[in-house]
Amino acid sequence: MSGPEVPRLARQQTRSARSGSTETLPVPPATNADSTIPDAEAPSGSKDEIITKDFGFLPIPKRVQYDPANPVHFGLVLNATFGFASTFVVADLYYCQPLLIQFSESFNVSYVAVSNIPTLIQGGYAVGLLFISPAGDLVRRRPLILLLTFICAMLSIGLAITNNLAAFEALSFLVGVASVVPQILMPLAADLAPPERRASALSIVLSGLLLGVLIARVLAGVVAQFVTWRVVYYLAIGLQCVVLFLLYFIMPDYPSRNAGMTYWGILYSMGKFVFTEPLLVQAILINIPSMACFTNYWVTLTFLLGGPPYHYSTLAIGLFGCIGIVGVCMAPLIGRLIDRLVPWSATIMAASGLLIVQAIETSIAGVSIAGPVITAFGLDVLRQTQQVSITTAVFGLEPRARSRLNAVLILSLFIGQVMGTSVGSEVFNRFGWRPAAALSLAWTGFTIIVILARGPHVPRYKWFGYEGGIELRRSRLRERRQQDVEKAAAVEKTSGGVHGQLEMREGADIKEEEKRQERENVRDAKGGTEVRSSTDLLKDDVEETRRD
Repeated sequence: MSGPEVPRLARQQTRSARSGSTETLPVPPATNADSTIPDAEAPSGSKDEIITKDFGFLPIPKRVQYDPANPVHFGLVLNATFGFASTFVVADLYYCQPLLIQFSESFNVSYVAVSNIPTLIQGGYAVGLLFISPAGDLVRRRPLILLLTFICAMLSIGLAITNNLAAFEALSFLVGVASVVPQILMPLAADLAPPERRASALSIVLSGLLLGVLIARVLAGVVAQFVTWRVVYYLAIGLQCVVLFLLYFIMPDYPSRNAGMTYWGILYSMGKFVFTEPLLVQAILINIPSMACFTNYWVTLTFLLGGPPYHYSTLAIGLFGCIGIVGVCMAPLIGRLIDRLVPWSATIMAASGLLIVQAIETSIAGVSIAGPVITAFGLDVLRQTQQVSITTAVFGLEPRARSRLNAVLILSLFIGQVMGTSVGSEVFNRFGWRPAAALSLAWTGFTIIVILARGPHVPRYKWFGYEGGIELRRSRLRERRQQDVEKAAAVEKTSGGVHGQLEMREGADIKEEEKRQERENVRDAKGGTEVRSSTDLLKDDVEETRRD
């Protein structure tokens, strides 16, 4: 390594050690898709530009306007607001599931005719994930989130008052398209939160999303038990208006991160990531079977608890979801734990715990109620831990592409959800609860194999193997990086000292040569003087003789 390269390496390592990043790998240079923006962390656009209106007419509260000189503090209130918004926007996707019988009676159709409503709303959600949530990398997220929340509230009014099944189905599809607000809030939270608290911030937003899934089913089931199903959607309208109000006054504005890109370029780069990023592919292969286990359990749990030996009522089965809510509420503890660990280590620990939980489910479910209780709690806590650690690691790949990366992750979860619902239900109907639980156990074993195939510190574009050790604690990793910095600095100092000694020796040799040359010149000068003097004397003698 040449002399100039050593100081450069030391400076680079010093910067990476001081950054306190939660990412396993350093943030790489911008890809071709993002090459128009020199700084990987800085938002696009003029740094001095302060936008004061959304949509050109709606004033932005001054304290949440984007000001690079005075950035908004990402504290607990803001984080909790993001979680609250995620809960009651994503709940729109699940209100319908406990209400299908009431729908068939209200619209005077068969149960089969209304059974495609959940499919339509989930299909709309998939469309929104694919075509709307990536736009968070292209436009300002604040107006996009406010617009989508407003659309959800307005569409819910139509759901509450319509008497036509076809209109209800069309509105349900559009509600699914607009309900991607949590998938835009998550990348925004990752941008606003300090690196050392990124996992904690993501865990709270993700817990809000999972809480919405559970609360929607419980709330809809309980309300519809006593009043008409339309009250559920009136309640949803009120909650979404509250979300819109809170986001307007609390959510900070933030410039677009890729102003030089086009919408189709955003979609192309999202597809490109799937084939060029090993860490993202690893996350997808973990997400699909892991989410399949989650949905397989919750879908088939209804049949288990409603049959022998439990024979629980529909209300009791619905309230069983409260166990999952307790697990989701542990999000702050989960986030703090992940902030202290390398994301890979949190992922493998969660997968190992899921393997134990699935083994308990397979062995004692149907024998003791303790089995379903332990599984419900463990699935929610460990699945959330796994998802937060995976998202934290993947968001470190391209800071300006977090909306696209998140869209890919959520689409993989959606695929896993469909796989768990269809395959799990089929296995349960044909073979019973225990084979369905054994299927989840096998899926969990597969995720562990995928995690172990690629170590925590391998280079970004390496697909398999281990490099850089297997240190799992972030504090130890920082210490090791600091030691590397000190070694590099020592090498720099030593290299500089050697070069200095060589220069001193060369300077001394030059001076010695100059002195030696000077002495020779003096000696030559003296010798010439003596010769001239003898010649002059001889001439004088000759001249005197001629005179005589």
